Amino acid sequence: MKLIVNGTPVDITLENEKTVGDVLKSFEKEAAQNDATTVGINLNGEDINAGKFNLILQEPLEEDTVLSLNVVSRGSINENFKASSENFDALSKQMEEIPVLMQSGKEKDAHLIIAKLADEINCFCHVSTLSALFPETYTQIQIDGTDLGSFFKDFSSILSDFEQALEEKDTVTIGDICEYEISPRLAKLSQAVKNIVK
Repeated sequence: MKLIVNGTPVDITLENEKTVGDVLKSFEKEAAQNDATTVGINLNGEDINAGKFNLILQEPLEEDTVLSLNVVSRGSINENFKASSENFDALSKQMEEIPVLMQSGKEKDAHLIIAKLADEINCFCHVSTLSALFPETYTQIQIDGTDLGSFFKDFSSILSDFEQALEEKDTVTIGDICEYEISPRLAKLSQAVKNIVK
């Protein structure tokens, strides 16, 4: 059989493993010792969802069996959080520049910063969802005594107002939201994440 982890073939020596389930059990035991867990399984080119998972466990291993696993580790989560912290810190400062950019006719530069903000929030939300697999990491993130879920619930309403102001080209509201609502929240989020990945 062939085992692929995060896109990289892995040398594997089968001992008593006879089924796909045996390999998954051995792998998960090894992964747990390294603070990692499997988040995606592909068997012979087919993605295995929760509904199909029990069906593949008894499948016998063949010479041409290809098992591809997506694995996430606490270390990789922390590395991603560290990068997000730095990016949010930089974006916090850049958001304060948006009113000046908009007023001086540099809307293109302002929109590039806004696009970066959207990408970074998407990336962070994806990583924070995965971090829930490691509850001791996820629950440590507190922003002014608020958990991530509550923080983003509040933040999303501000981002909706921001989106509306952008659509209406209301530069005064755009500037106010950037400077007084988004920028300070990004700074606090950056600090909260930095505190857990020291």
